[in-house]
Amino acid sequence: MTALCFPRGFQSATAGASIKKPGRDDLALLYMPEGATAAALFTTNLFCAAPIHLSRQHLKDSRGHATALLLNAGCANAATGTLGASNAVECVECTAKALGVDALSVLVNSTGVIGTQLPMPRILPLLESMANQAPRASAESSLEPYARAIMTTDTRPKMSVREIRVGEQIVRVSGVAKGAGMIHPNMATMISVLMTDAQLTAPELDRMLRVAADKSFHRISVDGDTSTNDSLFAFASGQGPRVDPAILQEAMSAVCEELARMIVTDGEGFTRSMSVRVQGARTREEATTVAKTVAQSLLVRCAITGGDPNWGRIVAAAGRAGVRFDPSELRLFVGGIEIFAHGQPLVCDADAVRAAFNGPHVEMLLDLGATTGSEGDTNADAFLTSGLTEEYVRLNAEYTT
Repeated sequence: MTALCFPRGFQSATAGASIKKPGRDDLALLYMPEGATAAALFTTNLFCAAPIHLSRQHLKDSRGHATALLLNAGCANAATGTLGASNAVECVECTAKALGVDALSVLVNSTGVIGTQLPMPRILPLLESMANQAPRASAESSLEPYARAIMTTDTRPKMSVREIRVGEQIVRVSGVAKGAGMIHPNMATMISVLMTDAQLTAPELDRMLRVAADKSFHRISVDGDTSTNDSLFAFASGQGPRVDPAILQEAMSAVCEELARMIVTDGEGFTRSMSVRVQGARTREEATTVAKTVAQSLLVRCAITGGDPNWGRIVAAAGRAGVRFDPSELRLFVGGIEIFAHGQPLVCDADAVRAAFNGPHVEMLLDLGATTGSEGDTNADAFLTSGLTEEYVRLNAEYTT
């Protein structure tokens, strides 16, 4: 069994500043003492948080280099004006001073309530002790304390690791994520950190990160909201050997896909997940549009929550996606059972169909029946989401109270 540990060249420290709630760690420091190449994807929300602006600029000015990442839970530091911006800068500068590194090499982000200021008197005194704690961490320490410190409404930490053997050496790809609400694909989703000890240049890491994100975090939705702090960071310490790019890409994508599934299955008030795969489209983009429309339909998601085999909502959502196809060519499968084709319902075992809608995971396949001459599943795509529950509404109705 692969250990859920950091790769070589990474150290971490956590602390509790009572930002989220007293008695739990809500500050997380990632330290790369020898430095690392870095890349990131950030939210496209126009109200992107102060730390996003700062980290984006640091990545650009450093040309993809970093020595530290500071994260906090409980306060998003978004929509906080000039004070929020100066607080982000002060967090970076104090972290850099404590570690003895250039402030340009320190990245930062926050997660939590929007529109509140960071409690700087409780955060700043902890940074020096965290900087001293990080080097004492073992070379391959557990990811769990770091993953727990960035949780907000998550019910459990999210971690994933893949290992690659190169000769006598092992190269590790490790990832952590937080996210249970405000999850929607738009450049990046939630906060996630991907780490490897493989040797990569910044452009190589950036390309691999984008491919991995496109297959994972860009294919999930919990509630259709893109947050102010969504980010996906990636770091390569270079403490291990170079790896065949295709093999490394596969490992990075696998870690991101596993983290994405963890996010969906930890969605606020989660009861069951559903996947929507669309094939037979004229283009992959059209397949994506239909899959996304069905997956985000509130009516479809309510049916999934209740285990209600109301498949008419699925075909109706596909029909309003804005993609041209012949409804008489559409075929719908749920749990492998074909229930609609040639413009009409098929005779099916009603109990089997109901069971397909009541499992822990509901699989949908829509074949649009387009004939473009494409081979294989080139014009196919899939989306992963969850049901919409009363508990989700309750949690988000009481988020700040």
